[in-house]
Amino acid sequence: MTSSSTRGSVREADVTIVGAGPAGLSIANLLGLRGVSVNLVEALPELINYPRGVGIDDESLRSIQTMGLIQDVLPHTTPNHVMHLVNGRGRILAAIAPAADEFGWSRRNAFVQPAVDRELLKGLERFPHVQVHFAHEAERIDDQADHVDLHVRAGDEVVIFRSRYLVGADGGRSFTRKHMGVAFDGQSPSTRWIVIDMEDDPLGLPNVWVGGDPKRPYVSLALPHGLRRFEFMLFDKEDEKLAEDDAFIARLLAAHVPDPSKASIIRRRVYTHHSRIASSFRAGRCFIAGDAAHLMPVWQGQGWNSGMRDSTNLAWKLSAVVLGEADDALLDTYTVERQPHAKAMIGISVAFGRFVRPTNRAVVLLRDVAARLLGAVPAVKQYFVQMKYKPMPRYTRGVVVDPIDATPGEARARLEGKKLLTSYRHFRDVPSPVGTQFIQPRVRTVDGAEHRLDDVIGYRWAVLAWGSNPLAHLDEAQRAKLERLGAAIIWLRPATQLVDDAPGAQVLGDVDGRIKKWFDTRPTAALILRPDRFIAAAGTVQELGRMLDATIAAGHLRVETQETDAATAEQEVSRA
Repeated sequence: MTSSSTRGSVREADVTIVGAGPAGLSIANLLGLRGVSVNLVEALPELINYPRGVGIDDESLRSIQTMGLIQDVLPHTTPNHVMHLVNGRGRILAAIAPAADEFGWSRRNAFVQPAVDRELLKGLERFPHVQVHFAHEAERIDDQADHVDLHVRAGDEVVIFRSRYLVGADGGRSFTRKHMGVAFDGQSPSTRWIVIDMEDDPLGLPNVWVGGDPKRPYVSLALPHGLRRFEFMLFDKEDEKLAEDDAFIARLLAAHVPDPSKASIIRRRVYTHHSRIASSFRAGRCFIAGDAAHLMPVWQGQGWNSGMRDSTNLAWKLSAVVLGEADDALLDTYTVERQPHAKAMIGISVAFGRFVRPTNRAVVLLRDVAARLLGAVPAVKQYFVQMKYKPMPRYTRGVVVDPIDATPGEARARLEGKKLLTSYRHFRDVPSPVGTQFIQPRVRTVDGAEHRLDDVIGYRWAVLAWGSNPLAHLDEAQRAKLERLGAAIIWLRPATQLVDDAPGAQVLGDVDGRIKKWFDTRPTAALILRPDRFIAAAGTVQELGRMLDATIAAGHLRVETQETDAATAEQEVSRA
């Protein structure tokens, strides 16, 4: 199946996506870039038009950059969004203001989700092979040996969407997840919050204020386009109907807005914080992503971003399998890689909520004293200011080729057995960078133009090396495999050495020294990057051949040369 088509009541595509939320829209855009045909099915008649997520991080912006939509999305964001944690007296307990931009974008950004979601939907108009179907409600999924059928009701008509794979990005009550029969473990505590969105921001103050006030914990958050959000915790004895009580809303706002009667309120809703994760993100030909796979409290703004990480991870793997570039076994690495980090983000969000919401005055006093004492230690203060507590994705299993989950000593022993990364002996206390995301600095091409690194590489595999042409360390067969893989071949250098003298490779100059600094502090000079910018393998340039072969095996990639294909076919004929 390579293109979307209609035969009576059956519509075919390579992939069916259920749910036009951020995860579903993102997967559709990334699949569309690779030429994969998609039917995107949404039960609602249009996109949800009220804000839910309010924070977008650097990893998500990098993914949107890959989609080619970054310039459309940026106008709906506020970079460098600072979070202040204050107590009931207004004293700042901690400030979170990370200055890091190693992935090419500000680490913390406010955004207006409906506006960004609309840009993601608009981006699909580029692809004639991606079709969006609103007001189509999923009713049944039939798993077949070589495809999956989704039965959908559209008015009085029942339509079957047939595809090789199906992705459920259909929210916390996911129809797809229930069909898959996987557990959704965790908690749905009774903590409820009234969310109040208003336009013509009555305060105009930038950034976020999170109030650990024992009288009533709250959040005051500035958003782009003159919007402001307030969130107030509801106590157990308070009815959710209070969200519609104007007098109650006015009392909530009175301590925060000079004149609540003049506040231009757009909407009021009650939200319950959930902490749940699916036991598997795959069952046969069906997958789940975003809220369908995990739910977390809003404190770190990672629900939307975790869904984007799912989309980025799953999309390149699905496209590789659909396009015949990899075996189906590659798709098993989706749960293996994404589930542990999603679980870690749930944990940090729950912990942050426990810090903010206590109402017992003795507990609050202990919290405030501990926060002041810890804040007096510069190293601890910077730990929070720079947001170093946030667990970054680090894949220890999946499409990675060295044991980064081991201690440095154990890692060296295992790596010596694999004859990989011998440079580790010079970096005894430095963990392997494999399984982490590579940085995105600015680079200069030989024509003098400057770009972000990802824009030069493109949405594909890449081999990067510092100090030597990577192709010089590969034999003819390995070069042929890279060609079949469609990989970018990059020789990184200081910008002072920007000369086009690397046959078969592209020379890129390190504009601000960030690339050299990265290699200065790690036991590697050659990298194999996956299409999602994660490092699949790392080592010295002489180890690049072994790294490539190991990556091909770990990724179940089909990169045989024509000679190998012919030999395999001849063997199959002989056996027959």
